[in-house]
Amino acid sequence: TAEARRNNPYNMVEAYHQSAQTLNILRAFATGGYADISRLHAWNLDFVEQTEEGSRYRKFATKVDESLRFMKAIGVDTASDTFSKTDFFTAHECLLLPYEQALTRMDSTTGKYYDCSAHMLWVG
Repeated sequence: TAEARRNNPYNMVEAYHQSAQTLNILRAFATGGYADISRLHAWNLDFVEQTEEGSRYRKFATKVDESLRFMKAIGVDTASDTFSKTDFFTAHECLLLPYEQALTRMDSTTGKYYDCSAHMLWVG
């Protein structure tokens, strides 16, 4: 219905809180050891367990394990942040510009405006 499609700021607030929770989980995974490349086989693949893609992934993961063992053998520290943590970035489409405007700030050093709601925004 037309009423169901009306802008509702409470929906945006709820979406903001859900997004914040999702980002907090991603941060925990990215820095808490889950992103460690040595855990490649432990990453949840239940959704592709019995598929061709899952089989290819397991073969790929086995090759990565072999490579990690070789790197350890030649003295590479595979426990360093390079192998155990990752960066991630967020993006979304600016569908409701007035909401984005509320998250726009001026950089005090350059005088340029930046939307602080994501790393990358697009208008489509």
